[in-house]
Amino acid sequence: MFKIVRKEVLNPSVKLLEIEAPHVARKAEPGQFIILRVNEEGERIPLTIADYDRSKGTVTIIFQEVGYTTKILGEMEEGQELMDFVGPLGVASHFDGLKKVAVIGGGLGTAIAYPQAKKLHSLGVEVDSIIGFRNKDLIILEKEMAAVSDRLFVATDDGSNGNKGFVTDVLKNLIEQGNKYDMVVAIGPLIMMKVVSNLTKQYGIKTVVSMNPVMIDGTGMCGGCRVTVGGKTKFACVDGPDFDGHEVDFDEAIRRQQMYKQEEKRAMEKHECRLGGTVNG
Repeated sequence: MFKIVRKEVLNPSVKLLEIEAPHVARKAEPGQFIILRVNEEGERIPLTIADYDRSKGTVTIIFQEVGYTTKILGEMEEGQELMDFVGPLGVASHFDGLKKVAVIGGGLGTAIAYPQAKKLHSLGVEVDSIIGFRNKDLIILEKEMAAVSDRLFVATDDGSNGNKGFVTDVLKNLIEQGNKYDMVVAIGPLIMMKVVSNLTKQYGIKTVVSMNPVMIDGTGMCGGCRVTVGGKTKFACVDGPDFDGHEVDFDEAIRRQQMYKQEEKRAMEKHECRLGGTVNG
C-alpha cells in the first residue's frame, strides 16, 4: 500500500498528491510516469511523475478530475493509501548538449513541464518557460515554475491575468526577438502541442512533446497507447512518452482520444449517482 503524505488543491479541479513510494522515487526521472490503482476494484490509470524526493522516498502526482478514477482519487485525503503505484515507467527525457530551451506547459501540462524545466535548470541550461491557461483562476505552479526558469511567461486565453494570448503567441514573439533555442519542450493538450510543433517546424527548432494516450498495462503488450510517429507505430508507454513533435500524427491521436468520451461520461454519471444516493432504474 502507498500512503498519501500530502495533498494540495491547486485549483477547483486539479489536485496534488505526494505519495510514499521509495522504490519509485529512487529511480524516477523527468518524463517518466506511474500507473496506479486506487483500490482492488479500480481501473489502472497512468499519471506523469510531477516531482520526486529521493531522500523522503516520495513521488508527487498532479491530476485533473476528468474521469471516474481521478474523481475518486481527488476525494482521498492525507493518511489514506493507494492499492498500486507502479513505476517509474517510460523513457526518461534526454537533455544532453543543450544551452537554451523553451519549456511550454498548457493547462495541466504545466505539471509535466515542471520536472522538465527543473532538470534543465539543474544542468545549467538557460530556460525560458511559457505556461498558458484559459483564465487566471486555473493557473497552477506559477511560483514553482518561476524558481526553475530564467524567465517565466504566463498567458491566459481571456487576459484575466493581464497577459492575453496563447503560448504560441509568446513563443513566436520570443523567437522573432532573436532568441535561439536548441530545443522546445511542449506539453499539454494535443491541439496545443500540434500548433507549437507546426510553429517550431517553420523555424527548424527541434521540438519534443509528451504523449499520454489511453494506456492499460504500461508494458507495450496491449497496444492501447499506440501513436504514429514518422509514419511508424510507436507505443507511448515503452517508446515514449517523449516524441519528436514534428513527426507525431496529431490528427490521428486527437481522433483516438475522442473514442471513449461516452464511456467516460457514463462512468462519471454512475459515480455521481452513488455520491448523491440511489436512483430508480
